[in-house]
Amino acid sequence: MSATSERSYRPNVGIALFNARGQVLIARRLGDSGPETIAPGHEWQMPQGGIDAGEDPLAAAWRELQEETNVTRAVYLGETEGWLAYDFPPYDGPPHHLSPFRGQRQKWFALRFTGEESEIDVTLTHGSTVPEFAEWRWQELADVPALVVPFKRAVYAGVAEAFARFAVSPEPVARSA
Repeated sequence: MSATSERSYRPNVGIALFNARGQVLIARRLGDSGPETIAPGHEWQMPQGGIDAGEDPLAAAWRELQEETNVTRAVYLGETEGWLAYDFPPYDGPPHHLSPFRGQRQKWFALRFTGEESEIDVTLTHGSTVPEFAEWRWQELADVPALVVPFKRAVYAGVAEAFARFAVSPEPVARSA
């Protein structure tokens, strides 16, 4: 067995935050801190983060959503039936960035944003941490797998398939003439 296969996956949540048009929020990562390296042209992702010891996955999703986007107003739509996982790519960077984990095992949640866009801020810092993201935008869910780093694409494709039913406008959206 290789060292990679002997390590476990870090418990993690992902959030597909849908707007009224059925698009999801994605944010552009700022840095490449390893082991989750960023491939040029593939800096975008949906909010995600670790589950604290003893924390319920849905509670972790709400916490991560607020920490990474400042969003507090949304409604629960659904979640993936099971867990999705990805392996970290090989990493030769600074040893302090090496992870004890093989990759991440994720439970994904679909939420519908009910707040005002002015509340969204992906550049906030929490304590002494530096911001993870530089900017955000709304994106068609089906397009997101092509925008993420290659090692996350299979997970994002699974999320796009699982949440396709939410990628529609729940209400008629006013169109300008």
